[in-house]
Amino acid sequence: MTNDQHMALVSACPGRLEATIHLPSSKSISNRVQIINALSYSPWPVKNLSASDDTRVLANALNSNESVFDIGHAGTAMRFLTAFLSKIVGEWIITGSERMKQRPIGILVDALNSIGARVEYLEKPGYPPLRILGSHLIGGEVELDGSVSSQYLSALLMIAPTLDKGLTLKFRNRLISKSYIEMTLKLMSFFGISYEWNKNVIIVPSQDYLPRDYTVEADWSAASYWYSLLTLSPEGQIHLPGLFLSGLQGDEAISGWFNSFGVETRATEEGIIIHKKVDMAPEKLALNFHETPDMAQTMAVLCVAKSVPFHFTGLETLKIKETNRIAALQNELGKFGAHLDEPRNGELIWDGKIDTGSRMENPVIETYHDHRMALSFAPWALVKGEIRIADPAVISKSYPKFWEDLKNAGLGVEGV
Repeated sequence: MTNDQHMALVSACPGRLEATIHLPSSKSISNRVQIINALSYSPWPVKNLSASDDTRVLANALNSNESVFDIGHAGTAMRFLTAFLSKIVGEWIITGSERMKQRPIGILVDALNSIGARVEYLEKPGYPPLRILGSHLIGGEVELDGSVSSQYLSALLMIAPTLDKGLTLKFRNRLISKSYIEMTLKLMSFFGISYEWNKNVIIVPSQDYLPRDYTVEADWSAASYWYSLLTLSPEGQIHLPGLFLSGLQGDEAISGWFNSFGVETRATEEGIIIHKKVDMAPEKLALNFHETPDMAQTMAVLCVAKSVPFHFTGLETLKIKETNRIAALQNELGKFGAHLDEPRNGELIWDGKIDTGSRMENPVIETYHDHRMALSFAPWALVKGEIRIADPAVISKSYPKFWEDLKNAGLGVEGV
């Protein structure tokens, strides 16, 4: 049994859910803009940076005089820093948590070494920790498997303009999380970079970044938990200032997905208002998460809570996230009697049936060092009255104020 000192008890608020929530700024935008800002030698600090662990770790590394960086669980920081430091003259070491040492990085390392970098493995080949002998890079042509992780491509693209020959990036197989590549290129374009993208080839010529003043918008991933909370409430309305239908974040797609759950989205000059228009749910939900992998947990938990059978595809990258998210969802939703099947890699199916024999009355949700497990399961309090979540501090990775925001919205939160 999980120690109570390391468990949050979230309890439902009665009746209408109404609040104004200032979401964290986008972690994905924050991390990319930090790298680009450094490469542009900008005199302006990025405004409204995310307060997440990932962004803080990256900021600390970029502003440090040290040569050894422990990035903990921050996978984005590991990948972006590996590429960034490979072109910064000096000897650098990047390490992380035990889980980070199990997350592959060989594809990125091979690509960097092929264009003149010197990146070595300190322990297991293909995995962190890394020793990087940073130097001037020539650039050229790189071919990658696009079905593995878009962060490898983004890491390479951001340093591409600074290489002598620029970079011609070719990817084979279907591109995973294309929206994140589009985000990277749109941000690079804002900072003055031109590029060409034709089918499976992206060409970035050698050129200079232009320093620009930049303010990060709110995070659509964080918004998903409020969409879920509103869906599970009898009625209500949530104001989300600073969140925009800008087309920059792929997770903005949820603004359309939740129409089938009776939640409508309205844009204002200040941000977004979401409103519970009617209590409804689809008979069955089929979604492809190729462009929105971080939404899988939110939608899987919501569907089980609303008794909506589902067939999800495009989940190939979920096994190499902070934890194996497929297995984590199977384990934790299984505590409610929902048995999720994985018919093939990248798919997850639930038939809508609850096995009452295996259902637990008061389960504790394990989070596996994964912030999105805690964030996705918290709305369940509105289904059963309360939910117990282990290691509640894990949310600091992306949404440090989540428990406080829940309290401000009228929910009960104990143990944090």
